[in-house]
Amino acid sequence: MIDKLEYLLALAREKHFGRAAEACGVTQPTFSAGIRVLEATLGMPLVERDSRFQGFTPEGERVLDWARQIVGDVRAMRADIGALKTGLTGLLRIAAIPTALATIAELTTPYRARHPGVRFSIQSCTSNEVLRRLENFEVDAGVTYLDNEPIGRNRVVPLYQERYRLLTAADAPLGHREQIAWAELAAIPLCLLTPDMQNRRILDRLLHNAGIDLAPTLESNSIVVLVSHVQTGRWACVLPEKLAQIFGLTPKLRAIPIVAPEEVHSVGVILPNRDPMSPLVSALVQIATRHAEALADAP
Repeated sequence: MIDKLEYLLALAREKHFGRAAEACGVTQPTFSAGIRVLEATLGMPLVERDSRFQGFTPEGERVLDWARQIVGDVRAMRADIGALKTGLTGLLRIAAIPTALATIAELTTPYRARHPGVRFSIQSCTSNEVLRRLENFEVDAGVTYLDNEPIGRNRVVPLYQERYRLLTAADAPLGHREQIAWAELAAIPLCLLTPDMQNRRILDRLLHNAGIDLAPTLESNSIVVLVSHVQTGRWACVLPEKLAQIFGLTPKLRAIPIVAPEEVHSVGVILPNRDPMSPLVSALVQIATRHAEALADAP
């Protein structure tokens, strides 16, 4: 039964019978037969289909919720038992919004020091993709905003408060300032993240509240692209403080606090609301909690 539920989860991820079968390592006829066996066992249709996958029936959506819980618990049980024999090993998969990527090393480095047998996969995603991948078991944890848009029923571990900086060339028009107001950004050419990024939606709201309905001169989903344009001296961009510090510590660039008002947003780890947690995820919670406490105690 577990393998059939795994098929259902793969179909929810891939939305295509052939790709789902490939992800499960079986032929498409075997995969389709497995789905039909699950439907026969439960006595109800789960999948809307004609010549291709059309979606799930209402019953299928409900079974999918149960499948996520059951498969998650089985995976956690296997990992927990395995940890008793060999210590903590395996692959911890984390999806993070681009603006939080600079903080991931603050979690993975102490994690590996405690558990050297664990490997890591870090994926850069939009906040919506983080939630989707977490829901579909494509990742074990996410790092995203906690207080700006809904995050569903997931557990959260707050990490830090995000503050914003203007990243600009030192010899640019505002490069000499010690701080700057949001309204003043109307006077300079900005490059920003694309609108599918939650950080961009936050910035659009802040700029709108300051009386600016801005059309940036350049948009990209890559922070490297934004910073490389700032380095030309012809553009500026708005980045979270932690991220701006990485790029701003050069003679050419400055990271200037944006105030009036100073806006903050909570960023943290999100996890499936499942108890007990897998050993890999439980260890991440311990590391993240210690990290947040250390930040809170810092002067």
